[in-house]
Amino acid sequence: MMSVLKTFSRTDIGKKRKLNQDYIYTSEEPVGNLSNVFIVADGMGGHAAGDYASKAAVTTLIDEVEHSMERNPLEILQRGIVRANEEVYAKAAADPELEGMGTTVVAATVVGDYLEVANVGDSRLYVITETAIKQITTDHSLVAEMVKRGGIRPEDARNHPDKNIITRAVGVKPQVKADAFTVELHTGDIVLMCTDGLSNMVEDEKIRRIVKASRDVAEAAIRLVDEANAAGGKDNISVVLILFEAGNDKV
Repeated sequence: MMSVLKTFSRTDIGKKRKLNQDYIYTSEEPVGNLSNVFIVADGMGGHAAGDYASKAAVTTLIDEVEHSMERNPLEILQRGIVRANEEVYAKAAADPELEGMGTTVVAATVVGDYLEVANVGDSRLYVITETAIKQITTDHSLVAEMVKRGGIRPEDARNHPDKNIITRAVGVKPQVKADAFTVELHTGDIVLMCTDGLSNMVEDEKIRRIVKASRDVAEAAIRLVDEANAAGGKDNISVVLILFEAGNDKV
């Protein structure tokens, strides 16, 4: 059964940064054995290293998807992230100016009524319904670990001074493990993928209200970026929105 997707993406440098180190990729059309692909990456590193890391990771991941003989969508995405890690790590090892660079990656594909997700880092994927917003991915960050251990309250995490310390990233170490998630979607659900330039500046419930009050995903994406900038725009801001509608043959 074919699902119907309406998507829109936007990336913005924000108010404080001199360079946009985020990189996004979207394709509603098939790529390799995947029916569609959506990726958000947030690079880190001095000078242009973060910009290089995010772009290199995404292009390597897409190359893996295009050439993979694997049929399992999650395996394809996870293998793509492993290859992206190898590529970014090798480039950093070979060039002193790129030393220490890395990037977050969250990648997703819709297969029938299901969303398949793989992620490393603290770029997020949410599913937004009429009444709720649920974060599907788990942040690989020091603050998220502190919340998990009960060291701080979840509501204090957004403003914690260590909120930008990442515990797992693509390209920093020789190997990396991507988390994987499978989520059942229902008609009208909206998938949001974003960098922390949005999630650190706008609270989850406000994100949900903005998305649901918008006429379509294009307006929602523009309003989310504008809201993050209005709140200070302290980082680059990237959003991908996917409106899911089940195929017409669904009973």
